[in-house]
Amino acid sequence: MKSQHIPVPILTRRLLFPPVTQATSEGLLAVGGDLSTDRLMLAYRSGVFPWFSDDSLLLWWSPDPRAVLFPNKLKVSRSMRRLLQKDRFRVTRNRNFTEVITHCARVGRGEQEGTWITERMLQAYGELHNLGYAVSYEVWEDNKLVGGLYGIDLGHVFCGESMFSLVSNASKVAFIHMVRELEVQGYTCIDCQVYSQHLGTLGAEEIPREAFLEILTNSG
Repeated sequence: MKSQHIPVPILTRRLLFPPVTQATSEGLLAVGGDLSTDRLMLAYRSGVFPWFSDDSLLLWWSPDPRAVLFPNKLKVSRSMRRLLQKDRFRVTRNRNFTEVITHCARVGRGEQEGTWITERMLQAYGELHNLGYAVSYEVWEDNKLVGGLYGIDLGHVFCGESMFSLVSNASKVAFIHMVRELEVQGYTCIDCQVYSQHLGTLGAEEIPREAFLEILTNSG
């Protein structure tokens, strides 16, 4: 995702974001600010998330449309159902957050070169994890970590951030397990941020940003 070359608001120390309707057509809302726990949680609760490279200013995004997955619309292929029935993998929650996010940092994000999970991000999300907001799911094979994902838990919406696989389908196993678990707990949706074909095969869809904001507000 590349920002447009037009002026965007620069954040100060104030814990405040511009209205998301001011975002560019590609979703860039603001630059600057910091990665404090208070600002990050305000961002997620406002439908905003950080996404930047190590050599750039902090960039804050709120794309329209928004990619989400409603738990009851999860798609599990026949081959994945067979794989899950074999009990080849074991899935845990918050067993090793640090190793999960570190692996995610190494694999990068989609087609973007390099990693968007910088040292600043690792530290900031580690603090969020210590406070109970950042959550990881781990996939184990023969007691070895082979996949997983992490995100921000808002209590009714889970904001997925990144996932990784060291063996085929491991991240899908983590995702499917997480969605099924959150459905039982009554979560409204999983925020996937930006649509991809991979997420689409699992049931993700795009909805208007306004509809996503209503979910954040009405389910909180």
